[in-house]
Amino acid sequence: MIAIIDYGMGNLHSVSKAVERLGYEAEVTADPQRIIEADGAILPGVGAFGDAMQNLRNTMLDDVAKYYAGSGKPMLGICLGMQLLFSESSEYGSNKGLDLLPGQVVRFSGDFKIPHMGWNKLQFSQPQSPLFKGLSQGHVYFVHSFHALPELKSDLLATTDYYGDVTAIVGRDNLYGMQFHPEKSGELGMALLGNFLALTGGRG
Repeated sequence: MIAIIDYGMGNLHSVSKAVERLGYEAEVTADPQRIIEADGAILPGVGAFGDAMQNLRNTMLDDVAKYYAGSGKPMLGICLGMQLLFSESSEYGSNKGLDLLPGQVVRFSGDFKIPHMGWNKLQFSQPQSPLFKGLSQGHVYFVHSFHALPELKSDLLATTDYYGDVTAIVGRDNLYGMQFHPEKSGELGMALLGNFLALTGGRG
């Protein structure tokens, strides 16, 4: 079973349906025990970083997410969920994140359209990652005003170009994050999600 962590912010239904389309059982849940027992966990997210962290703390799901990340079982953050994996964000003031990956989340800055919205090509920084097995670099769909700056180059799996390199996919050991929504990113997005799910061994 794949746990879709429900902390009140995220495209829970679309993520759940995408997981099911790929042949895996999905459960949207805020139950710590169900999350801990799951073969894989997905932390989705839409909205503001500070509000999301407050919701996680209020439900004690921040501790559950940290515990799960340390369990060795595959965990994926999507969009805001990816940003929450980092140490902190400057969105509406300074906000502490889950601090599972060292780095900051900052707002785009420059004389160009913000938010970054549209189809952009991925550049695989670490083609050997199991997320990219059997895949070629292609386009996925982004909608975001803030982007992550990982401290460690080894945590950066893929970038995209939007007036400079932008973090698109991160990963370390069993922990992964995608800035875009894979379930809304066509064939490549679903293939990336499928490769993550394959790591869980929980098909069917």
